[in-house]
Amino acid sequence: MMNEIYCPLNKTMNLIGTKWKPLVLFHLLDGALRSGVLQKKIPNISNKMFTQTVRELEKDDLVSRKIYATVPPKVEYQLTKKGASLEQILKSLDQWGREINSL
Repeated sequence: MMNEIYCPLNKTMNLIGTKWKPLVLFHLLDGALRSGVLQKKIPNISNKMFTQTVRELEKDDLVSRKIYATVPPKVEYQLTKKGASLEQILKSLDQWGREINSL
């Protein structure tokens, strides 16, 4: 069996390289958001994909979830320290997206 060569970019892409993960993380940069508010900020994401995405981000310790014992239940998501460390990367991607519109 061949040893895999460690690639930092591969590790990063495995953590945030889906269609929805960077968007969820980006919208949490300004602070915690309730589940419904966060989902509304991400156009065209289905309930199933939203749930799957935040669960994966939580499993990878990029997002934390807080459940409030209220009726109806209130769920809030926020970046962990590890998730917040992506701030410059996410803001750079956002800026690049703005700039390519003018090219």
